[in-house]
Formats: sequence, structure tokens, C-alpha cells
Amino acid sequence: MTVFRPCIDLHEGRVKQIVGGSLRDSGEGTVENHVAPEPAEYFAALYRKDDLRGGHVIQLGPGNRSAAESALATWPGALQIGGGITSKNAQQWLDLGAAQVIVTSYLFESGDFSWQRLRELSAVVPREQLVLDLSCRRVDSGWNVATDRWQTITSARIEEDFLQRLEEFCCEFLIHAADVEGLCQGIDAKLVETLAKMTRVPCTYAGGARSLDDLALVESLSDGKIDLTFGSALDLFGGSGVRYEDCVAWNRTQIKG
Repeated sequence: MTVFRPCIDLHEGRVKQIVGGSLRDSGEGTVENHVAPEPAEYFAALYRKDDLRGGHVIQLGPGNRSAAESALATWPGALQIGGGITSKNAQQWLDLGAAQVIVTSYLFESGDFSWQRLRELSAVVPREQLVLDLSCRRVDSGWNVATDRWQTITSARIEEDFLQRLEEFCCEFLIHAADVEGLCQGIDAKLVETLAKMTRVPCTYAGGARSLDDLALVESLSDGKIDLTFGSALDLFGGSGVRYEDCVAWNRTQIKG
């Protein structure tokens, strides 16, 4: 059963939609599709009203802590938090109201996955409260995990053995297709199909979704195993391709069905 998962992407303390491949630490060259006038807690309150659980709050770089804390405080126990999460601060975020913490860059050292860091993290965060972000970019052989705001392509490949080993430590995957993120030019259908075949835990896909039909497409491609996030196409974030109220209606129909 594929459902819509909401998001709150934070950059420099504001809710924004950014073309994924353009994000830089320096800010130069970053392409912003939308900067919301409303604060993060506005969106958290909206998702709470419509009971859209499992949304992710992502801190894209520094300067987002206050906004992230406000979102979590608005709906404690229902939102996930990612961005700069480590074994040292994960418990702080759970104490601040995060349902789960989302971790990616911390688990890599010099472009290689660190099983030692994952074990350290799992000693602090229970499996049911850990989401692993395996956002990726296309390479000749398929897809490799990309870290550091999707600028560093690591040696970790999106493949079945790797994902199923990770499932011992986490309850869910979050995977942005960074090459199409923010472009509203269509999802990476092959990646969705691949993830559905490889994963045994819940998985949320983000990247390129442009119309409500993409919910039905992801459901068909994944046999209902993969959830979908809309970003720049959503009217909440200045888009014209997808109405938020239609996503809420889709979820209610799915849950009733």
C-alpha cells in the first residue's frame, strides 16, 4: 500500500525546495525552487491535522536547529529528523520529540561505509527508531549512495546484500534519487522497481515526482511496497503539479481500503 509521505526540508532556517544536485556548503550555485513564507511548525501542524505520520524533517546544512526543534515540538512522536545526526546527538533528537532519527553521512568515512559507526549508532538508537538515508546518484553500474548534501558519491552500491545487512539495524530506508530531486521531470522508475525487489523494510522514495499519478505509478512499480514524497511539485511548496489535499485524500482512501 503506497502512501504519500510529507516532508519539511530546511535550509538556512527556512522551509525550502532545492534542486538536489545543486546544493553546496558555500551556498553558491544552489538552485532554490521555493522558499516558504511559513515557518517549519506551520507544516508540522498541517501534517498533524491531517494525521500524516512518518514525514521527514531534513536539515540541509547548518542554521536549522531552531526550526527543526519547533517542528518536532509541534507534533512530537510523529516526525522523523535527519541532517547531521550522529551517535553523540541522536538521543537528543529523540528526546526532543523525533519518532525516528535519519542518518547517512555520519556512517561514511572517506567515501566508504563504516560498519563500526553503524554499530556505535545502534548501541544508542533502537532499531525501531533508526532510519537510514541511502539517497543515491546514478553511476554506470546502477546507483551509489551520495553523502554530504549529495555531492560525494561513495563506494556503497544500492544492491540487495548491502540493503539486507542494513535492515538488521534499521526500521526503514529513505532514498532520494538525487539526480532528479527537485526537477519535477518524473521519478526514477527503475530505481523504484529495484528498491521494491531488494528491500524488506518500509522504504520512502523521493525525487522527480510531478503529478498525483506518480502515487499510482509507484504503487504499481513497487507492488505497494514503496511510499512517495512530493516536494517541488506540491502546491504547499509553490508547485502546480500536485495538490496537497489530493495527497491527503489518496492516503485516506489507501488506509480505508
